[in-house]
Formats: sequence, structure tokens, C-alpha cells
Amino acid sequence: MGAATHGGTMSSDTTAVPRGNALFITCFAALVATSFCFVLRAFVIDDWGHEFGLSATQKGELLGVGLWPFSISIVLLSLLIDRVGFRAVLWFAVACHLVGTAVIVLGGGYWALYIGTFVLSLGNGAVEAAVNPLIATAYRHDKTKWLNKLHAGWPGGLVLGGLLALALGAGVDWRWKIGLVIVPVVVYSLLLLRQTFPVSERVAAGVSYRDMLAEAGYISALIVASLIVVEIGRVFAWPTALQLVLIAALTGLYAFYTRAAGRLLFIVMLIIMVPLATTELGTDSWITSLMEPEMVRMGLQPGWVLVYTSALMLVLRLFAGPLVHRFSPLGLLAICAGIAAVGLYSLAVATGVAILAAATLYGLGKSFFWPTSIGFVAEQFPKGGAVTMNVLAGVGMLAVGIVGSVLLGAIQDRSIGDSLAAHDQQNGTQLHATFYTQEKTGVFGKYHALDEAKVAAADPQTRALVDSVVTGSKKTALKSVAVLPLVMLTAYLLLMLYFRRRGGYRAVALQTQ
Repeated sequence: MGAATHGGTMSSDTTAVPRGNALFITCFAALVATSFCFVLRAFVIDDWGHEFGLSATQKGELLGVGLWPFSISIVLLSLLIDRVGFRAVLWFAVACHLVGTAVIVLGGGYWALYIGTFVLSLGNGAVEAAVNPLIATAYRHDKTKWLNKLHAGWPGGLVLGGLLALALGAGVDWRWKIGLVIVPVVVYSLLLLRQTFPVSERVAAGVSYRDMLAEAGYISALIVASLIVVEIGRVFAWPTALQLVLIAALTGLYAFYTRAAGRLLFIVMLIIMVPLATTELGTDSWITSLMEPEMVRMGLQPGWVLVYTSALMLVLRLFAGPLVHRFSPLGLLAICAGIAAVGLYSLAVATGVAILAAATLYGLGKSFFWPTSIGFVAEQFPKGGAVTMNVLAGVGMLAVGIVGSVLLGAIQDRSIGDSLAAHDQQNGTQLHATFYTQEKTGVFGKYHALDEAKVAAADPQTRALVDSVVTGSKKTALKSVAVLPLVMLTAYLLLMLYFRRRGGYRAVALQTQ
């Protein structure tokens, strides 16, 4: 029994032959290219600031535009990929990576950097839109294992890109570092030239387009539309009324076409992605900043922090298979959530070199979150095809930018205020009244924050004192963040109980026509 491909025939047993391996290598290389885009931008963001006179806000905008277009790209292309094919989407990614890199390197000024980063981010979303359903199709009998192996390409790219950037050194022009993106792009472009692609598992099984969209349903469409419209509305300052109209229109069209609310279990997984993405992605820069002083004391460049944690994740994901088979995807997610909670709490109380040990524990916990969640959705909702898998990833990326980052910032601001007040009470100082004076308005309403301008203008001794209090408050705030993986742990345990009552966890299989 065979399934048609975009250029030949391909048996349903391709996972056991070299062609399946060739598909995996192509997808892995493409995912490496996406992480090159992220890590190299992180290495040169300060160089951009110095050369083009960028403010901290502008640098934040350049980092942000590397995220939200990814989510738009992965969601929209998921709706089209079965019609245009995997090959077309991956070549679109190649074009975005080449054009985006050229605009950044050859252009000058903020807008060239912004547009180039936007195009790169679209390419990154296109890669993930293609590789998730492609690997789920090629390895349909062991999806979670192979999706974990695939997503080892992300930390693998962080390690390789980070090492190359470190090897070039601080004195090398940032354009050469950004230009390194071309290396993995050329690799996966050459692999694409000789590659054949299957139709998706959903298409091969004869599941209709409407049935695919119905698996996600209009409740999921409401969540996705809300996150995308709110984020774009924030970037372009759209009025609230316009945002509400757009959200209602998009959700209404989806509901009219599918007439399905969506699978409850899938909606639960979408909601869990909010604390998951916040735990995995939202706290990374926070933890890195805590580890940097210890790295400096040991005579190592702070950039090695990223290389170390990424290498740890790379190894764990490559060898995830035995763990998935032993514990099931939900069991592995539950274990990881517990480890991540302990790791975050340990970071809050650790000092000296023990911070490295605590960060290692946290890294162990977070390593399997993202690919195992996608694998679970791929195994439970194969009729959802590219849509269910990639909507999950898109919501995770949007959630960390819209909800997670704001939540972490609010926790951090509150902790800083409490720490300054506690220091004043113990030492008779006036740090809180002097520096915790900036009024801001955010998603959670009006609040006070540390006035960075006042801190910068203070004398060196006072500035050092404030900095030490702030660093300590960040660590204390991690105790609050540790609640997020505990929420996830509770959800996973409940889901495990649900499957146990149904006779145990089993992947849902589709029969090809």
C-alpha cells in the first residue's frame, strides 16, 4: 500500500530506508539555520546599538521582531502546506534566509535591521511549519522520539553558531558574524535539490481539509487570532476596537467553515503552552545573567553559558527515545516539569559555583518540553496534520512574548521593589524612595519600576549597592517562577490519570488509502 509523493512514489515504510534518513538530515539542517539566526543576532545586538546609536527600546524591538513574525508564518503556512507541498515551503524559507541576511548586512540603520530580521523570522517559521509535519509523516510510528531528535537541531545550531561567533572574537565586524547564517542555509539548500518529499500523513489517509481544521476548532482559532492580532496591534499601535473586530472576524470565519469547537484535549495542551513557553524560553536570559558572574570569576567568557546549556539540551534530545518509550510523552513531560521546578527554586537560593549546578538541573528539566509536546499532539491528533502541531508551536512562541515576558517582568519588578524596601528597613537607607519611582502602565495595570536613568546617574558606590540588591532580587523572584512548572506538573498528572482510565496511553494511527 503506497502513498504518492511530490515527485515519485514512496512506501509507507520509508522510516526504515535511507530516504527517510535523508529527509531527517534535510530537516535537521534547516532547523540549525533557524537557530543560527537567533544566536548570531544575540551576539551582535550590542554592536548594532553602538554603530547605529540604537536605544534600549529599539534593541528590544529588534529582538522582538525575531519572534512574532515566526508565529504568523508557522500558523499561516500550516493552512497551505498540504496544498503547495513541503518543497515549496522550504524553498520559501531559503529565500527568506538569504534575503533577510542580505538586507541586514548590506543595509544601514535601524529599519534595514528591522526589515531584515522580520524576513529572517518569516523564514524560521516556514522551516518549522514544514519540518514538524514532515518528520511526523516520515516517522509516523515513533513520532515523539524523532521530533525530539529533530529539535536537537535547535540547540545544535546554538552551539555551532555560538562557537563560530566566539572564534571570530569581539574585534571582528558584526557583518561577518551575521553572514555565518549563510553556512547552514547553503547546506540545507543543497540537500533540497536532491530530495523527494511525501504527501503528509493526513493527506495520505484521505482526511479532508475541513476535518483537519476541525481538530483544532474555533476555540483554538480564537486563541491564535487573539494572540496574533494583539501582538501586531501592539507593534503598529492599532486601536483596541480594530483589534476586537479582527479577532471576531477571523474566529467567525473559522467557525463558519469548520462548525467545530475543537478537541478538548488539544485546547488543554494549547493552554499549557503558556506556562511551558514561559518556563523554557522566558527565563533563559534571566538565568544566563545570573550565571555570568560565576563564569567571569572562572575566567570564561559569558557566551560560554549559552553554549554550555545548549550542548546539554542537544545531547538530551538526541537520546530522548528510550525515555519516551519508558515513560510515555506525558510521563516524560511530568518528570521534566518537576525537575524544572526544583531547578528554578535551586537557582533562587544557590550561591557561587552552585548556581551552575542549579542551572544544569533546570536545563535537564526544560530540554524535552517543546518537542515532546509537539510529539504528543502529533500522536493524538494525526487528523490535525500540520495545523495542530504548528498552531501549538505558534501559540507557545506568541505566549512567551505577549504573556510570559510581561508576567516575568512584573514578578521581577515587584521583587526589586520589595528587596529595596527590605534593604532600607535593615540599613536605614532610602533606596526605594530614591530609585523605585518610575511609573508605568502594562497589561496588569499601573505599577512602579526601577528608574534606570536615576541609577545610572548615581555615584559609583550607590550604583553598585543598587545593582547588588537587584541581582539578589532576581534570584528571589525565581521562587515565584518555579510555580509555573508546578502548574504544568499538575496538568500532566491529571492527563496521565485520564489516559489511565482509558486503558493507557496509545498513539492514534491513521491508515493510508
